[in-house]
Amino acid sequence: MASRAPAASGRVLVGLRKWYYNLAGFNKIGLMRDDILHEDGDVKEAIRRLPENVYNDRMFRVKRALDLSMKQQVLPKSQWTKYEEDVGYLAPYLEEVIRERKEKEEWMKK
Repeated sequence: MASRAPAASGRVLVGLRKWYYNLAGFNKIGLMRDDILHEDGDVKEAIRRLPENVYNDRMFRVKRALDLSMKQQVLPKSQWTKYEEDVGYLAPYLEEVIRERKEKEEWMKK
């Protein structure tokens, strides 16, 4: 019975994450988690480093979301961003930018 507890709690956590993901609402207008990050200097630099096709996809999602927001509409449920499809496309670039910034700060201290 003890061996089942971690698996059961893992399923509960995934279910809770999916519930919260849908509750947040950004998926209903076609956005992903990385699309709604606050754009500070690090995030702007990471966005600038995105490959062109990923950047274009991001801009399409953002523009579509702005249009839907202005019209006070949401996408049909079949077009909502699903929890499983929401990949952290910006994370590797953001981690690299933060690492470089910290390295530069350390260099400037010397």
